[in-house]
Amino acid sequence: MSNDQHPEYDVVFEPQEDGGFTAYVPDLPGCISEGETLEEATAMIQEAMALYLESREERGWALPKVEHRKLAPAA
Repeated sequence: MSNDQHPEYDVVFEPQEDGGFTAYVPDLPGCISEGETLEEATAMIQEAMALYLESREERGWALPKVEHRKLAPAA
């Protein structure tokens, strides 16, 4: 675990054609950020994650249940 309250989450970093990176957390729908460098995108998504989790906690909302499956493309 990353801290006393929350587990670690997978983060996806996608390079953008015009430079920079978009980052999102599949287990936290709508939690997305970006940065000019991978390091900046990392810092920005960590802040977005903290705010996302804090907001849900303040409202008494449970974390969404997200299911992951590895699938092959349709034939």
